[in-house]
Amino acid sequence: MSASAESFPLRRRKVVAAILAERGDMLVVAGLGSAAWDVTEAEDHPLNFPLWGAMGGAIAMGLGLALAQAGRRTLVLSGDGDILMGLGSLATVAAAAPENLAIVALDNERYGETGMQETATARGVDLAAVARSCGFPLVATVRDTAGLAAALPQIRTGRGPAFFTIKVRAETLPLVLPPKDGTVLKLRFRKALLGAEA
Repeated sequence: MSASAESFPLRRRKVVAAILAERGDMLVVAGLGSAAWDVTEAEDHPLNFPLWGAMGGAIAMGLGLALAQAGRRTLVLSGDGDILMGLGSLATVAAAAPENLAIVALDNERYGETGMQETATARGVDLAAVARSCGFPLVATVRDTAGLAAALPQIRTGRGPAFFTIKVRAETLPLVLPPKDGTVLKLRFRKALLGAEA
């Protein structure tokens, strides 16, 4: 059991900002809760699709986008709690093997939206090992700034499917909410992806 997540050196919002700093036309799916707030804090971009009320669904959404838009990089940014809820999606991604998909687990070992209770990763579950055993060809765990610097090019352009666990500090941060209207988010994303005529 981990008692040190509150002292992990990497801070989640700085990590997300670094990942998205050179995003280009990358499609970004943000998992329920903190990941969506982090992505919105970095930039409320029309090619962000933050999930509301869909815990466990970020990876499946990202997989669908990656398969439908094979010429575009698709990035799923989600938390450990969300990914634990949908572990079966990792096997599906590995079997489909989209080369343009990267998944980042922002792992603070906590359920941030319900009171900071420990997740299974605080008790030894290794999400990177799960992805590796499913057959992901590119897998890494990042724990410090040097590791993040090495991972950034692979997250943005490495041949996927790729899976990165980034251990981030367990901390309660102010909410930075994306639009709550699902129709607005869908239409905004669709227009940015396919053009105004779509």
